[in-house]
Amino acid sequence: MSSRRGVGLSAFQNRTSLSTSYATHGASLRNTHLSSLSTQLSVFQSLLHNFALQHADTIKSNPTFRAEFARMCNAIGVDPLAGSNVKGSRSGTKGGGIGSLWAKVLGGDVNDFYFELAVRVVEVCRGSRAENGGLLGVEECKERVKKGRGIGGGMDVSDDDILRAVKSLAPLGSGFSIMMVGKKQMIRSIPKELNTDQSTVLEAIQVLGYVTCSMLEDNLGWEHARAETVIEDLLGDSLVWVDAQAPEKEYWSPAYMNDFED
Repeated sequence: MSSRRGVGLSAFQNRTSLSTSYATHGASLRNTHLSSLSTQLSVFQSLLHNFALQHADTIKSNPTFRAEFARMCNAIGVDPLAGSNVKGSRSGTKGGGIGSLWAKVLGGDVNDFYFELAVRVVEVCRGSRAENGGLLGVEECKERVKKGRGIGGGMDVSDDDILRAVKSLAPLGSGFSIMMVGKKQMIRSIPKELNTDQSTVLEAIQVLGYVTCSMLEDNLGWEHARAETVIEDLLGDSLVWVDAQAPEKEYWSPAYMNDFED
């Protein structure tokens, strides 16, 4: 006859007590770590604020430096396009708090800078829509903004500034957005979406410089009717231009002409 005793009620109670103890200890560790991370984040935000004040002139005048500084801000929750406040903190505090960081750096609310730039971007995109059908490269847009509309009317901006300016237009439902065509970032200033075939043709033009219907048929295995339909749609939206002087009609995209001229 076995002398082993069965597991009693006290054993279950001890196991329950032990599980509760582990859970309590785990919650305590999580709270401690969260408090430590919050303190470190606050310290970093304060240091970033002081850094911004010390290098305000460089941030304001150097677009590359400004882009890197904006990335650091976004990494810790300071979004210049969302009221210039730290996420989860109160805005408008006195005494030089984080809420007034961008105002001190740029001499005014950073939204004013990006909204002014956004207006320029809209003007450039609309002014060139007849040429490119509402699809303009970010790099080309930046160069046009830099030139301005007259002497002294240009703005020294970076690609990052252009992207942030376009982002600021999103709440307006303006139809402006950033899209990738191949490896190139493009600003789309028309609400119409490109279908898969149209995107494929534009990517081919980006690589080859131009396409013809026979090139699309031979390389993509398309029927002639499919190739011709896609081309006609792109022509109708002014996204491609036609060179009728070649032996076979060649279709070029004005959005990529500068790439091949360089």
